[in-house]
Amino acid sequence: QVHFVASGGGLVQPGESLLLSCVASGSSISTYVMGWYRQAPGKQRDLIASIGDGGNTAYADSVKGRFTISRDNAKNMMYLQMNSLEPEDTAVYYCNAAALVLRNGPRGTYWGQGTQVTVSS
Repeated sequence: QVHFVASGGGLVQPGESLLLSCVASGSSISTYVMGWYRQAPGKQRDLIASIGDGGNTAYADSVKGRFTISRDNAKNMMYLQMNSLEPEDTAVYYCNAAALVLRNGPRGTYWGQGTQVTVSS
């Protein structure tokens, strides 16, 4: 079973940047479409960025142009570079295999350890 741990979150001011990292263990992610998700308190998780096995990327409108998703299959890791952060970006951020989330549903997916991002205004 693949296990994901997200890290790199913290408290930042509007306009600042943050780099999130995701490490996967237990299985290779090289063939997976991977995704970054975020969840604000009392809200559903939203897919905000995805990256395919061939490196193609897609972004939610809310983060397009500000966030960049990348992956390093050799290290079994994924990253999210977040620039121009806004208070609306405040949430717990999770990484996962997007194909598994789609297949199993958000409630049926193991989410692992997320990381808190707080953008203070």
